[in-house]
Amino acid sequence: MLLYRAQFVTAILVMAIALAGCAAPRDAALQGAAEGGRQAKTSSPPAETQKKFKVLHVMSYHSPWEWTDMQFEGFKDALKGIDIEYRVYQMDAKNRSSAEWLQESGREATAIINGWRPDLVYTSDDEAQQYVTGLHAGGTIPFVFSGVNKAPREYGFLPSRNVAGVIEIEHFVESAALFHRIVPGATKVAVVFDGSPIWEEVAKRMKARVGEIPGIEFVIWDTIETFADYKKKMKEYENQVDGVCLVGIFNFKDDRGYNVHYRDVLKWTAENSHLPDFSFWIDRANFGTLCVVSVSGYEQGLAAGRIAREILTGSRSPASFPLEPTTRGQAAISLARAKDLGLRIDSKTLLSSKVFSTYGWQ
Repeated sequence: MLLYRAQFVTAILVMAIALAGCAAPRDAALQGAAEGGRQAKTSSPPAETQKKFKVLHVMSYHSPWEWTDMQFEGFKDALKGIDIEYRVYQMDAKNRSSAEWLQESGREATAIINGWRPDLVYTSDDEAQQYVTGLHAGGTIPFVFSGVNKAPREYGFLPSRNVAGVIEIEHFVESAALFHRIVPGATKVAVVFDGSPIWEEVAKRMKARVGEIPGIEFVIWDTIETFADYKKKMKEYENQVDGVCLVGIFNFKDDRGYNVHYRDVLKWTAENSHLPDFSFWIDRANFGTLCVVSVSGYEQGLAAGRIAREILTGSRSPASFPLEPTTRGQAAISLARAKDLGLRIDSKTLLSSKVFSTYGWQ
């Protein structure tokens, strides 16, 4: 009887140990699952990456072109980490600037917006504002712009609940100072614009700041419509001024009424004009303009992209953003042009600038 009880107790102990052994792994598994669940929750990506967004980029101009491409690069860099499907529409306004074409391209962009229904539209430069953004002001789709020269109020969409952006202010004083450092004997300058209305606001800003540029008098402000007139004027300037500020050079018409490509304008200028010149965009120096302090296209796009990021993630509404320009500029010099003009540039100026040793067409 005692033996039986001992065997019975032993059996009970064995079963208890076995059950405890089975329970421990189960409890561990449950605990591991719970911890795994907590870890998965902790390591999940931010909420802003959970949705895939659609963004339409309406370029006023074309690609490839450094100014346009750098804006878009900066914009996309600001939105890294967010799942976005991009589509691009090019208005090609520098090569096709007639009112008829711009209206047609604006309608084409609007058709894409209405059919694709993007979560946000990014519009770069002025023509896209006039022919696209302005048509959608007050709507439900947010618009973000960059590279705008004219006052946005002139496009009729600011203030607007669905529009925000970055304006482009040319580095006029800085560019003129760099020009005067390279050509200290230049005291009289002519300023050249083509017939595009986007330059009206630029001219106003420049005229308001001429007093900040000691040693240079801006004696001629010309708006030129044709390439033939441009060539004639450039030759006349050689007897009137010491240098030229080339602002608008995209819409000079040839004998058939088509725009002469700006690179052809600059090539002719480098090969035929004896006057040193300056401007405000880096690609000009690449194609022969003596010097510039350039607005950064990348910074313009980056600032616009940061605005777009806050809109897409729901952090802020378009109307909450102040209208501000970017401030960073980059000096650039055409060393090829300086050599052709017989100018020597000190090493300090060269080291602080982006230098183009050859012409962009070579």
